[in-house]
Amino acid sequence: MLDQIKQLAKNYAEEFIEVRHHLHSNPELSFEEYNTSAFVQDKLKSWGIPYQVLAKTGVVALINGKNSDSKIIALRADMDALPIREENNISYKSKNDGVMHACGHDVHTTCLLGAAKILNETKENWEGTIKLIFQPGEEKNPGGASLLIKEGVLQNPAPEKIFALHVHPGMEVGQFSFRGGMVMASADEIYITVKCKGGHAAAPQFTADSILIASQLVVSLQQIVSRNNNPFNPSVLSITAFNGGNTTNVIPSEVKLMGTFRAMDEEWRFKAHELIIKQTNELVTAMGAEADIKIDVGYPFVYNDIALSEEAKKIAIEFAGDENVFETELRMGAEDFAYYSHEIPGCFFRLGAGNKEKGITSNVHTPTFNIDESAIEHGIGMMAWMAINA
Repeated sequence: MLDQIKQLAKNYAEEFIEVRHHLHSNPELSFEEYNTSAFVQDKLKSWGIPYQVLAKTGVVALINGKNSDSKIIALRADMDALPIREENNISYKSKNDGVMHACGHDVHTTCLLGAAKILNETKENWEGTIKLIFQPGEEKNPGGASLLIKEGVLQNPAPEKIFALHVHPGMEVGQFSFRGGMVMASADEIYITVKCKGGHAAAPQFTADSILIASQLVVSLQQIVSRNNNPFNPSVLSITAFNGGNTTNVIPSEVKLMGTFRAMDEEWRFKAHELIIKQTNELVTAMGAEADIKIDVGYPFVYNDIALSEEAKKIAIEFAGDENVFETELRMGAEDFAYYSHEIPGCFFRLGAGNKEKGITSNVHTPTFNIDESAIEHGIGMMAWMAINA
């Protein structure tokens, strides 16, 4: 089977590079993936793979091998793009101005489609059932994974394990990485509005200076992590937006802040929420203003089942060779794959997509992100091989 899957992945590589070009040229934002969803459905239909639509744009399909009840394995790919204006000078550049597949979800969808074609063509040669999950809205709360789970994606039939890959431009094409246990952080969004009586900039004694108060708050909030969290417990609090005022001689009556809080410990995560709210309200009140604060609770931390990750690593070594399989580093980034991995054993692994010699090194979430497209052949093959061996 290994040689067969590798050969099929090689045979179909050009076809699925074109699939990736189509998806990359036509990106859609989170929960707006209607054309992408229709494209995926058309491909599955052409191969005779039955599917259903969940959460408006999600597509869930089943491929039955021999003895289909013997095991049920899920493979997941996300489909949404980011609100970034692409700067790459390529023939398949985004046609949707200000929207770009800057996180590689076009690659993920392509790899799962390619794996689906291979698995469907070889279903007389492997046992079990493969559930394919093409998921919307990974980049935006509440996360498409949470919506699909609510609509029953992990039921009827219920998968025993779930896998997903993610492109990694910092790793050379042909390489993969795995990590058991905690691998990515939880992510919560912070929204704060400082409100007060504004006034003339030359008469600050008649106002409560919203700019000054918000500035003090930004600095003060850094103490939440630096002086309350165990330094051996990874955590990040970043204020990423500061919006208030529009001229030189007016102190505004309102300043809006936005930010993100990341953690790898659920107890500390929610304790930190309480501290952020308390510190915001008390500091702002002490300086003569009012605060509205909202913490939008987002994805939990990504936990890779330890035994499953070890098993997956061995399967990957069979496919790619020991010299091409590494350990994934801890990351404070977030992924809504976490919702699946908190329900059933999951393994979220990395697909090398960079090529230093070709200058393909731009990171995800940047306007120049791209991949060495030979990664698609590796991703297709690995997804198919993982599914039938796990």
